[in-house]
Formats: sequence, structure tokens, C-alpha cells
Amino acid sequence: MSEYFDELETRPAEQREGELMARLPALIERAMTAPGWARRLKGADARAVSSRKALATLPVLRKSELKELQEQQPPFGGLTTVAPGELGALYMSPGPIFDPEGRGDDPWRTVRALYAAGMRPGHVIQNCFGYHLTPGAWMVHHGARRLGCAVIPAGIGQTEQQIDVIRTLKPDAYVGTPSFLRIIIEKARESGADIGNLRRALLAAEALPPSLRSWFHEQGVETVLQWYGTADLGMVAYESAAMEGMILDEDLILEIVRPGTSEPVADGEVGEVVVTNFSPVYPMIRFGTGDLSAVLPGPSPCGRTNVRIKGWMGRADQTTKVRGMFVQPGQVAEIASRFPQLGRARLVVSGEMANDQMMLRVELASPEEGLAARIAEAIRDVTKLRGEVEFVAPGSLPNDGKVIDDARSYQ
Repeated sequence: MSEYFDELETRPAEQREGELMARLPALIERAMTAPGWARRLKGADARAVSSRKALATLPVLRKSELKELQEQQPPFGGLTTVAPGELGALYMSPGPIFDPEGRGDDPWRTVRALYAAGMRPGHVIQNCFGYHLTPGAWMVHHGARRLGCAVIPAGIGQTEQQIDVIRTLKPDAYVGTPSFLRIIIEKARESGADIGNLRRALLAAEALPPSLRSWFHEQGVETVLQWYGTADLGMVAYESAAMEGMILDEDLILEIVRPGTSEPVADGEVGEVVVTNFSPVYPMIRFGTGDLSAVLPGPSPCGRTNVRIKGWMGRADQTTKVRGMFVQPGQVAEIASRFPQLGRARLVVSGEMANDQMMLRVELASPEEGLAARIAEAIRDVTKLRGEVEFVAPGSLPNDGKVIDDARSYQ
């Protein structure tokens, strides 16, 4: 069986670029049939957008804008080209942000990441991304089915049952977050359960420090690779066995722009990841993910010739990801608004990756008994994540506008 999913992965870079640019005018034209895109791209000549220079004249749509757009024009901000009933599925991600799914075999384009991680037709995959409301699990589920794999829809949690499933059904691979795979392995070691059949892992939604990847290898997981994507775009890039950067999917156009602007930066410079996809139902034209990365020079040693990025290098805005879930500044404001007696509030995310901790620091001179518990309950209600509360003296938090402080170690 071929080392590559198809011949597109090894085509000359010049050929790929020419074919993508040739498709751009039709994409812009289709996008402008959606009222939201018609407003954003008003005055644009779709036929003239056939180069990166022309594409760069269009505005960047940042992820942080989606919530407001969707509130103004539910459910998808006028950015879909079909009615909700013509979609394959409708999801709700934290924020909340609503995400549409097309009806194709692999609408999120994850099949290349699965193939690069060694998964083949006939393999069994234990899918430990969340299946409830959010699209993460379904992204991989569809790609695995397209590849010809059987899927165990395991979801998140219930570690003992997960181990029983691994022992009984003997999946060839795990897909999910790094932190949950670590929990499963540690629990299996404590109980003496043999899960040695699990030799491949494809991970996402959290950073994967080199030390944790090495630890997985020591536990017998021979292949440990990552993919990177968003609920708005699907898969963006993935690792191969070469493990030298992340390779862009074949159906995307990548730009790295200076944070807060629409201006592309030179290859090698760190900036915001901006992606244009070719989805027929939810086209994204210059979608700013809020993530930082940089383009690596040359093709991957694995032989795939598409653009490579360094991977996730932080956030261009204050929205951050905790335990695989986005937490946004607006959510911190919503929590604080429930308690008018509070002063400034700042959410501090700390710990090492795969062991995230949230602490909401709030200004209040004399907190009443039980207030911390009520605030902690509000944190869980709004973000769907657990967090602690610390009261600090009024005026002690900096007056710098920052409400989320990512203080984690990425070593």
C-alpha cells in the first residue's frame, strides 16, 4: 500500500499553487451567494481573485467575530450557502459558536492525518474526542469511515470502561487529546490491564510537549502524531512520520498574517494562521484562527510537498484553549457580571500542558462566606470546565485590559 493517501500529496508545489488559484474565483463567487459573505465582500470582483495578491486585498474574518455575527443573523451569521435543513449536521461549540457540517464523506478532511499516522482500511479506531454537541469527534469519525476503518465512539471520560473496551475490542489506534490518553495509560498501569495493542495515537486539541510524546513511546505507543484544526475549518494540517512540522491539507490556502492586521508576513515569521477553505456549504475566505505559527522552508522529508507550519505557537488574541475547549474573554465577563460586587477579574491558566488548571482571580475586599463556591459553579456553567477562585485586594490586578492570562509551561 502506498506511503501517501493519493498523488495530490506529492505533486509539484507550482502545480498545486496554480490549481488552487484557479479554483479561487469560483469559490468567491459561491461564497457571495450567502448574505453574510455578500456583505463582507461587497464590491469584490470574484473573477479577479485568482492570486495570493488579490486574495490579500479581502478582509480577514477572525474567529472572535463569529459569535456576534451569529447573534445578528442566526444560526451561522449568513455565512452558509445552503439552508440548515440541507446540512449534514449542526453543532454548538463553546462560546457558543454554531458550526455547520456538510453532507460529504469526509466533510472535515481528516482522512490524510489518519493515513499519515499509519491507519489503514480494516483498522479499528477508539475515538475519544467528545461526541456531544461539538464536532471534534465527528471530524475524525467521518475521516475514519472514508478510510475504511471501524470506529469505537468512546467519547471522553469513564476511564475504566475505556480500558475494558480497549482490552476487549483491541483497537489499533487512539484518537483524542494527549491528556486523556495519558490518563488511560496510567489507569491501566495501576490496574494491571494489558492495553498493549494500542500502538498508534493521533492527537489534537492540546499541545503535545516532546516529553509527553516520549513518555507515550516508552509506554508502547509506537506512533504518536498530531493534527491541527478548528471547528470552523476542519483539519488544517497534520504531522507525518518525519515529525518535522505540520503539513497543510490539500484543499486549503494558508496565509500567515501579522496579528491584528490582514497583512501577510514573510515565510518564517511568526504570525496569525489565516486559512481559506473550499467548503461548498461553509466557505471560509481568509478566516483568522487566532492561532500563531510560522511557515517552515522546503518540503517535508517524508516526501509530501505541501506547505509546512511549525504547529501551534500560541494565541494571537486572548481566546485560549483549556483541556481541548476554547475559553473566551466574553465568558470571563459573563461570569463576573453574575456577581456585581466584584471588581476586575482575570482568568489565569497555569500548569504544564496536559495538566491545565484555571484560577479566576477577582478583586474583592471582603468576600462573603460561600461566594467562592458560587463563582466556581458559574465558571463551570459558562465554560464547561472546572476552575478555582482567588480573591485579591481591590486595585491589585493590572489595568491592562487582559482578562485571560495563559501562564502555562510549554516546555
